Amino acid sequence: MAAATDVNRLDHIRRGQRLEYFTIAWNSVEALVSIAAGLAAGSFSLLGFGLDSVIEVASGAAILWRLHHEGAERTTHRAVGISFLILAAYVTYGAVAALLRHEPPAESILGIAIAAAAVIVMPLLARAKRRVAAGLRSAAMHSDSRQADFCMYLSAILLAGLLLNALLGWWWADPAAALLMVPIIAKEGINGIRGEPCCNDCHCGS
Repeated sequence: MAAATDVNRLDHIRRGQRLEYFTIAWNSVEALVSIAAGLAAGSFSLLGFGLDSVIEVASGAAILWRLHHEGAERTTHRAVGISFLILAAYVTYGAVAALLRHEPPAESILGIAIAAAAVIVMPLLARAKRRVAAGLRSAAMHSDSRQADFCMYLSAILLAGLLLNALLGWWWADPAAALLMVPIIAKEGINGIRGEPCCNDCHCGS
């Protein structure tokens, strides 16, 4: 029975590792495309989304390390949490400045494409991570699944802002979308610093 349990745990660890490798690869592409498109279009929502993806790459790498080495979950949460809070402050400053200066961003087809793709991919990734988190009883993996959920919310907000700007010429929708991202990013940061406790339905341990 113990041997079967060990085999099952090892299977969950391997699944978790594959999911984190995919997360790192996806977020790396997401970050590069979003930051490049954001700089080209002058879109602060795209830039903020890309920088969020950079932090999530670091988070994914930390979780991957966690799957190879026991412990250090609290330190991982706090480091990632602080990074998100810094990003929230940066996005707030940039978006408010863009609104005050009336700086209209250019249309970004590339940005719309990456945001639309993320809206589809992130919920699927979050669901897969929650299954692994339940199997491993891992608070860190469950926290990472929540980050995938947050990324989906950010993607939807980003997509709405980009489409309103491209289709209706509502230039202010872009910095407004960036500001709507701030509470979500800040929540990620606060949860990270607190150590993001597991939800009851996944039966995670520490």
